[in-house]
Amino acid sequence: MKKVEAIIRPFRMDDVREALAEVGVKGMTLTEVKGYGRQKGHTEMYRGSEYQIDFLPKIKLEVVVADSLADKVVDTILKAAKTGQVGDGKIFIYDIEDVIRVRTGESGEDAL
Repeated sequence: MKKVEAIIRPFRMDDVREALAEVGVKGMTLTEVKGYGRQKGHTEMYRGSEYQIDFLPKIKLEVVVADSLADKVVDTILKAAKTGQVGDGKIFIYDIEDVIRVRTGESGEDAL
């Protein structure tokens, strides 16, 4: 099994969620996060004063899928989240040793 973790722009989340549902992803975890990379924040005006925003709002999306579906999930996220501008995000892929469903005690891919 693989865990696919993506950091994406907040306004792309609905497109990504719909695209993942179409390829068979049944569940995901979503977290609102802040961070920066090459985008390095930006400057805004508030009540006549200029101030620097270093950490930009992002969405962290986590999905655990069978090995056979991992590449398709990564490609789907890439297509749905891409705007072509700096700050589109990153995708991380991890190996998952096991998963257990708390309610039933099922483990492995059956628990997904």
